[in-house]
Amino acid sequence: MDTFSQTKTELLKIIEGLDTLFASARSIPGMADHSFEDWEKTCRTIHTQIAKEILRVAVVGPIKSGKSSFANSLLGGDYLKRGAGVVTSIVTRVRCGRQLRADLFFKTWDDVNAEIRQALVLLPSLNPESGPEGFDIRRSLDREQLQLAIDRMDAELLISGSTRNASSVLLSSYLNGYDRVSEKVGADHRTVSFSGDRFAAQRDFSGDDNLAVYLRDISLEIDSDAMEPGIEIADCQGSDSPNPLHLAMIQDYLLLTHLIVYVISSRTGLRQADIRFLSMIKKMGIMDNTIFVLNVDFNEHDGPEDLQILLGRVEAELSMLKPAPEIYACSALFNLFRADGDRLAVKESQRLAQWSADPEMVRFSDEQSLAFKRALAYRLTVERSALLLENHVARLAVVADGAAQWHRVSQDLMGRDAAGVAAAVERVREQQEKMHRVKAIIRNTLDGAGRKLESELKAEADRFFSYRPGGVLAGVVSFIHDHGIDFTPYVTQADRSGFNNALYSAFQEFRGALDGHMAETVNPEIIRFAHEQEQRIRTHLEGATGPYEAMAADALSQYADAMARHGAAPGPGQRVTLPDMATLRTMAGISLPPADTTMRYSARIRTEAVLRLGFYSAVKWFKKVLRKPLQDPQEEKRTALADGMARIRRETENSMRFHFKSYRENFKFQYLVKLVDAAAGSLYEAVSDRFQAYVTDLSTLSGLMGREAQERQQTRNTLADLARQADELGRRIQQVRETLERRPSG
Repeated sequence: MDTFSQTKTELLKIIEGLDTLFASARSIPGMADHSFEDWEKTCRTIHTQIAKEILRVAVVGPIKSGKSSFANSLLGGDYLKRGAGVVTSIVTRVRCGRQLRADLFFKTWDDVNAEIRQALVLLPSLNPESGPEGFDIRRSLDREQLQLAIDRMDAELLISGSTRNASSVLLSSYLNGYDRVSEKVGADHRTVSFSGDRFAAQRDFSGDDNLAVYLRDISLEIDSDAMEPGIEIADCQGSDSPNPLHLAMIQDYLLLTHLIVYVISSRTGLRQADIRFLSMIKKMGIMDNTIFVLNVDFNEHDGPEDLQILLGRVEAELSMLKPAPEIYACSALFNLFRADGDRLAVKESQRLAQWSADPEMVRFSDEQSLAFKRALAYRLTVERSALLLENHVARLAVVADGAAQWHRVSQDLMGRDAAGVAAAVERVREQQEKMHRVKAIIRNTLDGAGRKLESELKAEADRFFSYRPGGVLAGVVSFIHDHGIDFTPYVTQADRSGFNNALYSAFQEFRGALDGHMAETVNPEIIRFAHEQEQRIRTHLEGATGPYEAMAADALSQYADAMARHGAAPGPGQRVTLPDMATLRTMAGISLPPADTTMRYSARIRTEAVLRLGFYSAVKWFKKVLRKPLQDPQEEKRTALADGMARIRRETENSMRFHFKSYRENFKFQYLVKLVDAAAGSLYEAVSDRFQAYVTDLSTLSGLMGREAQERQQTRNTLADLARQADELGRRIQQVRETLERRPSG
């Protein structure tokens, strides 16, 4: 079975052959320079698009499931940091290269300060003058005051639920890493590279939360034989990370992927966190692109029988989310240690020797590893490459066929007299006029259909993002108002460490819940909606051009009849269709607004909220002066906290309304409208290719008729040779098409 990279390489060679063909034809004395411009433009466009086509594989799973080890086993070496921290906010992308190279892409100072200001909301003990609105980590005074505020936080403020407070972790990481990375961050995005012997330095960033927090991306190139060109493998952070922003970052990458490998630890089996994350994948509409790996720990199982039982149980549980899930059980660490061989440390060599002493377990893991590799190859080289490349192949087939016909007709006409050439040129001109009329009709149809569709899509997006019942914002607002908070522990905390600290803790609980709701519920709904609109665009535009297929086919048939007398037999052509929508998005450089932007709302809530206890204290003083019954102190604090949180909810709602209005407009104009324009343009280009290939300009031949007979014969011989070359290129294109269409039996 041809690989994706081999197919790409063959197509690129075919394009080079077509370029050479056109150059040879243009070198014929008297040939006009413009004769092949449209074909050459098509070839250049396809060449650029094919060269950029990348198959992306995301390795996903919960923390400590062995994702990095498994990714390393696929890469054939220990390239990725294993056992990286929980808070690492980076998707590490790996591709094949000529040497070891790591590119680290840093955030800007504006990015850093914006994230810090979000985390500073309601942070106790922070000087208001260097609070969220004006904080700049580059100022030493701001760093000192932030460090002092964090140092004053007691244990209760550092914990949210059963995990560390994500905001405090983020702030501490930025402070702790500042001195080591401050020279690498700038006003614009900067890139730092490590290559050769310094390649391993990238692990210091991917494995250290204090450094990783300053990064927006990591890209690795490795020179491993196990890594195929044109494929990218990404090691994603833990799907059960306590920071919802990490989940949003994974979602952004999953939108680009062609295959998801979900890793489950054999020590734990399928957990509730797995079910929650996989349910989110299902909501996004990409579950069909997921295969599963049960990462086996040899030390945890008695033998293959034990593993078969576990495998069956996990498969049954996964079946509730995906019918007949593909799942394979193998040891990533065993495969990795065996691949590393002599480079292993002493302890790792001892573990490998211990595991190798159990031949039944080794055999079971090896068989499952081989089955997984076959499944991976099938998914990438058969299923996905067909979607990515079939549109390019179809357009190249039209160009090659058109070039063959042009050279064959030209060869025939060079053997006729001037009157015969003039008559043929006139017939072609008549066919050209028909084609131009059909093209103009289709262009106008696409323009009108596109404008109508854009209007409908924008109205649909307005309804989807509405705060009216049924809209996404309505659900967010309901969550903001309905999320319940038990204030009892916060009243106790207020007694111990003060009202501000208690309100901060309550706010962190609320904010964490809201961010989790956005990542797990709202973002998948937005992605699902986007996919639905993509399909709507495809159906609408292809349907609009459908009625003109018969008209185009009839015009092409008449042209074929006219050219048959010259020894040419143009192919019947194919129905014009759009490429896979994911491919179209990549070709046009269009993407959804990042998922984490739904959580980058601004909540200016500090002043009024923290003054509520002062208000209740004043009421208490007046009641004492007037000798009215005083409210129970505990109830007073509870009321103050509840009122403070009520104001926080209102400010958050206002912020979300403003934020979603901006997000909605970006979604409409930067995504939907651009996608409609790109789809309509792609359809029209395909139509133009089809017509141009079969009805091209022959008028240049008239200028060659006055040449000597010998020179004309040489030109005929050259054209005959070029026609044979075009036929050969067409045959190679057909072989590629058959490869993409081929499916293994069984």
